[in-house]
Amino acid sequence: MKAQIIQLEDIKLLVDSFYGKVQEDELLAPVFYGRIADKWPEHMEKMYRFWQTVLLGEHTYLGSPFAPHANLPVDHTHFERWLQLFHETINGLFEGEKAEEAKWRAGKMAEMFQLKIAYRQQQRSSS
Repeated sequence: MKAQIIQLEDIKLLVDSFYGKVQEDELLAPVFYGRIADKWPEHMEKMYRFWQTVLLGEHTYLGSPFAPHANLPVDHTHFERWLQLFHETINGLFEGEKAEEAKWRAGKMAEMFQLKIAYRQQQRSSS
């Protein structure tokens, strides 16, 4: 039986496991390292707070999730891979309502970010 996502330690396991995969991924690692560089500890703390707020309702994240991603050099392929790794991580570690919610929310976030980034790229190229 897999664990449920019910506390901050579960969020940390999710985030650490997921970003461990991202850091080794041939497609995603260059994008993340290009933006985050040596600030991984700060990024991880921010991600703990973000998912703690989203999944546990403990309002520890303040900010706008899209802003840091607005100008990333990414496309549909990157988002597909990000979601694949996220789902792999969830499915490998967790089950239950919060696990399903995490996958649903990640999908919606990827969809929104992808649309906004594509729009911004289109605006720049038509200027």
